[in-house]
Amino acid sequence: MADASSVAYDALKMAVEHVLGKIREGKKLSTEDVLILYLGTIVSDLKEIRTDIARLDSRIDETNKRIDEVNKRIDQTNQRIDEIAKTLSARIDAVQATLLEIQKLLLELVKTRQSAP
Repeated sequence: MADASSVAYDALKMAVEHVLGKIREGKKLSTEDVLILYLGTIVSDLKEIRTDIARLDSRIDETNKRIDEVNKRIDQTNQRIDEIAKTLSARIDAVQATLLEIQKLLLELVKTRQSAP
């Protein structure tokens, strides 16, 4: 399909050059000639737009890659946060168990002192 497009573009380019030759010679332009010039302008604009779209697509792809990298780093950070939370939770549980043991020992000490004459 690209070949047909290329052939059509080349044919239009030749037609535009022919019409431009008429203009240089000062000849009167037909409706078809004006239409060919108009089509030539449109095709030129479309080529620029396609180039811009291709450039934007490339930039979007680069941006998406960066976003993927940032998301990966966020996932890694979240994993580290989860690991730290587990470690802290385990330490808190250990401190709580120690405090319960200390409480039991204190209760026993109080009971022992109360029962001592």
